This record gives sequence, structure tokens and C-alpha cells, in this order.
Amino acid sequence: MPNREFRNRGARSEEASAASIVRSEALPVTDGLPDDQTWLDLVGDARFVLLGEASHGSAECYSAREHLTRRLIEEQGFCAVAVEADWPDAYRVNRYVRGEGRPDSADDALSGFERFPVWMWRNTSVLRFAEWLRVRNDRHEGEEHAKAGFYGLDLYSLHRSVREVIAYLEGVDPEAAARARARYACFDHSGREDGQAYGYAAAFGAGESCQEQVLEQLLDLQRHGLEAARRDGLLAEDDRFYAERNAQTVLAAEEYYRSMFGDSVASWNLRDTHMVETLDALAEHLSEQRGEPAKIVVWAHNSHLGDARATELGRGGELNVGQVMRERHPGECRLIGFTTYTGTVTAADDWGGPALRKQVRPGLPGSVEELFHQVGRKAFLLRFDQAQRAAEVLREERLERAIGVIYRPDTERHSHYFHARVADQFDAIVHIDETQAVEPLERTAHWDQDEPPETYPFEV
Repeated sequence: MPNREFRNRGARSEEASAASIVRSEALPVTDGLPDDQTWLDLVGDARFVLLGEASHGSAECYSAREHLTRRLIEEQGFCAVAVEADWPDAYRVNRYVRGEGRPDSADDALSGFERFPVWMWRNTSVLRFAEWLRVRNDRHEGEEHAKAGFYGLDLYSLHRSVREVIAYLEGVDPEAAARARARYACFDHSGREDGQAYGYAAAFGAGESCQEQVLEQLLDLQRHGLEAARRDGLLAEDDRFYAERNAQTVLAAEEYYRSMFGDSVASWNLRDTHMVETLDALAEHLSEQRGEPAKIVVWAHNSHLGDARATELGRGGELNVGQVMRERHPGECRLIGFTTYTGTVTAADDWGGPALRKQVRPGLPGSVEELFHQVGRKAFLLRFDQAQRAAEVLREERLERAIGVIYRPDTERHSHYFHARVADQFDAIVHIDETQAVEPLERTAHWDQDEPPETYPFEV
């Protein structure tokens, strides 16, 4: 027992020393925001700024990303926000913020987000940002290149993207639309508009694979779409690009849904690789239009944007957006993570469940969240290029929490923590000690009724 107590005292002393080092190099923030000069110095001449989040349902993370992105658009010439959302759903928002006809309100623009988790993008923070971006773009009426857009990177929209490809072709080439309809009819065999149902049938031999058909359709669109777009001008180019990315999404989604019933690492890697491919294609498209390299902000979860090579998940074979972007664009990316210690979060108990306002348990002993809590500040920023002693501390592996759209506090250690070297994972970290649940646009009785407080201590 004395030896155990001695070891515990030693561990507490080491943690206190680590917290003291972080405290000495932490930069102040207000409401999760560094001052203007600190923020712009951190971004520097980066073309891609990747802003993470501690969960998919923490209001302060959304608010901080919103305000930091405004600065980049207004002061640094960033021209697009690319988010962890499906391509056609986000493009509906893009049309609104760029003033391209319907939809005619931010709420209507966000109505395309119908798939679980609806609150992830249909919330008051994103609504406020979309309204701001529309007003900002309206000041550049007639200057299409000066407008900033809103785009999705994800691949879950298999059937929606199929419909968008066919709708585009019906307007420019009815014969091509008929060919597309015939090829995509392969998905009808799964019985319903459910990518998982198709993937299950194809993976286990209960239905045919549509891989060949979707590849043929993408190549057909690429061969014939570009010449028509060049003939008809800028907006036609945007429409062609939108359709082509939908066809690429169908191709990626078909492979993803087949793979998800096998190797989980393979399906994760397919998804994040698709997001990078979409981001690179978007950057190329906007750069060609603007006549200069496009600058893009990315909004996604820490688990996608922090370099996977600095995590135990990376050792297991996973890659992610942050890693691949650093590899493809060395020196042109800034990876910025967000952490929180406790508070509330909007999340579900299970996939497809209702949005709940759930209590976030305090960070576990030995976690980066618990270390940052010991710093004793409501919020702070660590820049690892300047906070060298803190970076040394945070290059040692610690537990790090990831809350997605599902939060299971009763199995938190197993469900939500992994080991990471935070200073290698990110270029900077914003810590907000206590965060509140993001507010869905459709508040339900489930969400309005607070979860009863947890009793501590507890075992996970």
C-alpha cells in the first residue's frame, strides 16, 4: 500500500507539473476565440485551415468555428467552407449563400439535411452562419469570383446523388439521362433507398454489385459534360462540376457501403480518402475560376482532422483527412483541434435515435481533457510552434476523447477514448473547459428535458 500511495503521489506531481507548463504557455481566448492578430498569425499563408470539434454537438465549437471562419473570409481571402456533410445537401446551402435562386431563406436551405443526425447541420449556429454568408455575398453582387461558398465532403448520399446526376443530364442531354437512369437502376434491386441495404446485399451475395455501372456513368459524364459546360459559361461549369462530384460520390458510396460489412478500417479509409479527393477537386475547380490558388476552411470532427499518424488508430491502419492533407499539401495546412472537459452535448443514444441533451462526464484521469482542466482556465489556445515546452509534454501519449453523434457515458472509456500525441496530431488546440449542447432548429421534448445529473465517482 505505501508503494502504491507513493506512485499515486508521483503521478499527481507529474500531472501538476505538466499543467503548470501548459498554463505558462497557453494563450488567452474569449468565448473560444483568440484575438485577431493571434489567429491570423497562426493561419499565416496556409491555403487549407482545418477546424475540428470535440463533439458533433458542442455549441461553443460551432460558434468558434463560425467566427474564426468569418475572419478568414473577410480578411484572408478564403472562398469556401467545406464541411463533414453530404455533397448535395450542402450544395443546397451553397446555392442559397451565393444567391442562385431557390432556396430563398437559410432555414429552407438547411432543410436538405434530412438524414440522421439532422441536428449536426440544422442548428442555430449553422443557420446564423448561412445568413451571415448570404448577406456578405450579396455585397458582391455581379462579382461571382468574390463570393464564398459552402460545400459538403461526405459520401452517404448514394441515392440522392443518383437523382441529382439524372436531373442534371435531363436538362443538358436527355439521351445521356436515359443512359444514366438505366445504369443506376442497378440500385433498385436492394428494395429501398438505403445504402446499407444495398451494401449488405452486395457484400453477402444477395444482390448484384453496381460497381461497373457507376464507373461507366462517371466516365460518360466526364467525357461529355465538360465541353457543354465550357460552351455555356461559368454557371454551367458550376452545374457540371456539381453533377460530376455527385457521380463521384455515387462511385465512392457504392464501394463504401459494400466495404462497411467487412473491414471497418477499410471503410473508414474509403470515406476519409473520398473527403480529401472532394476537397482537392473543389480547390482545383475554384482555383481555375478565380485565377489564383483557392483558400478553403474545413469543418469536421477532430477524429477526421487531427493527423491519424499521431494516434493509436493510425497504428491500426487508419488514415484520415488531416494526415492525407498534410502529405499532399505540406506547409499549406493548419490543423486546429478543440477539446472540452465537461458540460452538455447534443447526441443520441443509438444510431437513428432522437437528439438528446446529455451530460458530458468530466475527462478521465490521464486524459488530455483532464490535464487541460487542471490548467484552471475557462478557455485557452496552445500553438505548438510557439508553446515548445507544452508541445514536449503533449508529445507523450495521453487519452483523448471523441464524442460523435452518439454518446454512451456508461461505456465511455471503451466507446469514446483513444491514445494520441496531441502536439503531433494538431498544429494548435483550443480548449474550452465547459461547453453546452448545440441547439437544434427542431427542439423536441427529448432535447428540452435535461438529462438528470450524473453521480460521481463512477466506474467505466
